[in-house]
Amino acid sequence: MFDEIRFNTIERLPNYVFAEINEIKLNARRSGEDIIDFSMGNPDSRTPQHIIDKLIESANKDKTHGYSASKGIYKLRLAICKWYSRKYGVDIDPDREAVATLGSKEGYVHLVQAITNPGDVAIVPDPAYPIHSHAFIIAGGNVHKMGLEWNEKYELDTKAFFKNLKKAFADSVPKPKFVVVNFPHNPTTVTVQKSFYEELVAYAKKERFYIISDIAYADLTFEGYKTPSILEISGAKDVAVESYTLSKSYSMAGWRVGFIVGNPKLIGALQKIKSWFDYGMFTPIQVASTVALDGPQECVDEIINTYQKRRDVLLESFENAGWKIDKPNASMFIWAKIPEVAMHLGSMSFAKQLLTEAKIAVSPGIGFGEGGEGYVRIALIENENRIRQAARNLKKYLKSLEKSKDA
Repeated sequence: MFDEIRFNTIERLPNYVFAEINEIKLNARRSGEDIIDFSMGNPDSRTPQHIIDKLIESANKDKTHGYSASKGIYKLRLAICKWYSRKYGVDIDPDREAVATLGSKEGYVHLVQAITNPGDVAIVPDPAYPIHSHAFIIAGGNVHKMGLEWNEKYELDTKAFFKNLKKAFADSVPKPKFVVVNFPHNPTTVTVQKSFYEELVAYAKKERFYIISDIAYADLTFEGYKTPSILEISGAKDVAVESYTLSKSYSMAGWRVGFIVGNPKLIGALQKIKSWFDYGMFTPIQVASTVALDGPQECVDEIINTYQKRRDVLLESFENAGWKIDKPNASMFIWAKIPEVAMHLGSMSFAKQLLTEAKIAVSPGIGFGEGGEGYVRIALIENENRIRQAARNLKKYLKSLEKSKDA
């Protein structure tokens, strides 16, 4: 009777590629198998104690259990602004240019819903974190995917980026309204310098489009590299907003705390739509988040050191096992080209075999778009001993591939 009823938004969304890997992983665990899981960017370390203590203190107060402010309590928005001032020397108005969100993913989706008209075009690099593209599909817009190129140090090929961007503008009808950037990039870990944003802001003003910048992994950098902010560029707030999350830097993934700052028109639109959608985060979580941003930052340094050590152990042990991978200088991921012996499998089949044969779970590159084919994403969410165990499993698996190839 209801077969003819269609849900157009849902039908425009593809099947979630990672679901197939997750199903195999869950079934293996139910069978008692030990799966070493690098598949999801879910921090495994405990939230720093001083942040937890503040949450408990605030939750024990009688007046903190009612509805909160959808755009974030003033103290949290002020802490966000002070964080930007300390880190980037950028002045942000806590009332007009900042909004706290239920994680940066929710904030991004709600922002896109607030500012996208039916048929609007957004340019999104390929590969990409899936929601960067599909938020526009959910909002009734369209996405023009643009190839992303980088060198062996995972540094953006800026010349190629702007060549591809200009071609995308020439090929798109209607003219693109938004460009999404995300550096350090998920999934590829690619990084940029401040000069990239200078050129991008200038081009946005020339072509009249808005920039949405996601710096979720801004703090997770190694070997002296420091993530720039687009808002450091003079005049950037005329054309850009930027999102950030406390999930990674402070190991607060389950707390769902993020924020978006920048252009007051876009921020105002987000604040307005959030006033219809939600009543804000639980107030004690917001209070604790102010302590995270305003308080001692040694905990962030410790988290960074943990990821760097894991990165180094994984690269060394996997190379010894027969899989040489280039070294990234940012984020909690490794973007790894499939070993030559397994290249014929493609990223999905390789990820499945790695899971079933070596008990190692990774994310297939194809799940991030066509530009991700030939790669897998490895999240640094297992400890060093588990990484070394994964390398031992990997070595056996790669040897079996070599034998079958020679047979």
